[in-house]
Amino acid sequence: MKLIMDMNVQRSVVAQLSARPQVVEAGPFVLGWDPASPSKYINYATPVPGAAITPADVTALVAAFREIDRIPRLEYVVNIAPDLESQLLAAGFTVEARHEYLVCTADTFADVPDPDGVEVTEPDTDADYWGMITAQAAAFGDAFEVGPADIDRSRRTKERGGVVRMARSRPDGLIVGGGQASPPSEGVAEVAGIAVTEPFRRRGIAGAITAAITREAFARGVEGAWLEASGDDSWRVYERVGFIPTGKRLYIALDS
Repeated sequence: MKLIMDMNVQRSVVAQLSARPQVVEAGPFVLGWDPASPSKYINYATPVPGAAITPADVTALVAAFREIDRIPRLEYVVNIAPDLESQLLAAGFTVEARHEYLVCTADTFADVPDPDGVEVTEPDTDADYWGMITAQAAAFGDAFEVGPADIDRSRRTKERGGVVRMARSRPDGLIVGGGQASPPSEGVAEVAGIAVTEPFRRRGIAGAITAAITREAFARGVEGAWLEASGDDSWRVYERVGFIPTGKRLYIALDS
């Protein structure tokens, strides 16, 4: 069962990258990139499950990244390409992070209501999207500068069948957080970007956002939702909603 989930999660990553504005198929890799953003967290590659990979393939992938002026970088489920890491390290790549991903199914899902004074809802207007993304950026330590391309990217997620939700405080209407789930692929969807601004944390808002997104993903026929947790606090939030540790993912880049 775990191997099946590893494969499905990896295939969903391939599907997500294949939906980027520009896609490069470099041998056994799919490289998804957005000309509107230089961010290495948006422009990266992943291996196709089951494909044989050689050092020559890695060299060709690096060349493909250089051709589009982006940092060579990959994200992938470790078990679907267990020998790839050693090839990447030999080519000069450096491990950025190793994360465990968690999965929630209809059987494990535990709903979380909106906290008092907060409404979790779907963004509609450009102002909604701008407020949500600005809150996410602030919550992540202003890791990126918000621009029109970010609004377009979130709208595309929604238009392609993904789920986007924001948290708004009442009665002032301030947007204090948000998150999204990718369009379904292989029966699963990735929940990502769950964020709440500092003054509104530890009120149950992150759990309510996560639950609202996951609930809607299941309503649309998803069999499993997956995500990654970056720390103990987020682990507690996600486990409260019913997410269970399932597998490993690797983040690795060639920064020089």
